[in-house]
Amino acid sequence: MTGNAVRAQRRDAGLWLTLDRPEAGNAINPDVVSGLGKALDEAHRDAAIRAVVIGAAGPLFCAGADLKYVHELAAAPPEQARAQQDAFLGDVGRLFRRIETFGKPVIAAVRGLAVAGGLELVLACDLVVATRSARFGDMHANFGMLPGGGASVRLPRRVGPSTAKYLMFSGQAMTAEQLAATDLVTLLVDDTEFESTTTALVRQIAAKSPLGITTMKRLVAEAADAPLPESLQAELTALGDYARSHDFAEGLAAFVAKRTPEFTGR
Repeated sequence: MTGNAVRAQRRDAGLWLTLDRPEAGNAINPDVVSGLGKALDEAHRDAAIRAVVIGAAGPLFCAGADLKYVHELAAAPPEQARAQQDAFLGDVGRLFRRIETFGKPVIAAVRGLAVAGGLELVLACDLVVATRSARFGDMHANFGMLPGGGASVRLPRRVGPSTAKYLMFSGQAMTAEQLAATDLVTLLVDDTEFESTTTALVRQIAAKSPLGITTMKRLVAEAADAPLPESLQAELTALGDYARSHDFAEGLAAFVAKRTPEFTGR
C-alpha cells in the first residue's frame, strides 16, 4: 500500500498501481503524486519488479488535476496562491518526467475517460493498453486553462500535430478506437480481455533482459531529440557495452542450447 489515493499490488513481476479516488474521478492531487512517487521508489528498489502498470478504480481513469484542490489554493493571497500552484504543477511535472525516464517499462491500463492531467499521465507512460470504450481528451480549453503537464509537447508526438490541436482546441474527447492508428494506443482490447492482455504484456516484458529493456527505452527516448548519425552511433556504443553483460552472454548461451534464457539484469 502507498496510501489511500494509490493502491499498489505485486502481481508476479509487475507492480500494479491503482488510482483510488473514484469519487473524485481519480483526479490528481498531492496524495496521488506522493503515492505514485512512493510506488516508483519501490519498483526501483526491487529488482524482481520488471514493469509497472498504472490503472484506476471506478468508471474513470483520471479526470485530470483536482480542480477543487487547485481552487482552494487560489483562495490564498495572490503571491502565496501562485507559489503553491507553481509548486503543485512542478511536482506533477517531475512525476510525469520520472515515469517517462523510469528505468523499467511503465504501462497505462486505461478504461473509461482519461482527460487533461489524466491524458498527460498516459502520455508519460511507455505503453498504453486501452479498452474500446476508453476515451482520451485534453479539455483544458473547456475551463479556460492551458496544459501544464506536458500535453502540448507529448501529445503532438504521439498523435500528430493536427489531431493534437483538434483535441486541445475543441475540448472534445476521442475514443480509443479513433486513436488506435496513432502512437497513443499500443493495444486496443475488448473490456473482457483488458486485464488478461495487460497481464500477458507484463509477463512478456518480464521474460526479457531487464538491462536490455532499460537500454532500449533510453535509446528510443534519446533518439527522439538527436540527429540520426548521433543516434545510430549511440546505439552501437550501447550495444558494445551490453555485449559485455551477463544477460547478453546468457541470451546467446540459451539460443545455442535451445533453452529459455534466465536473465538477471547484469
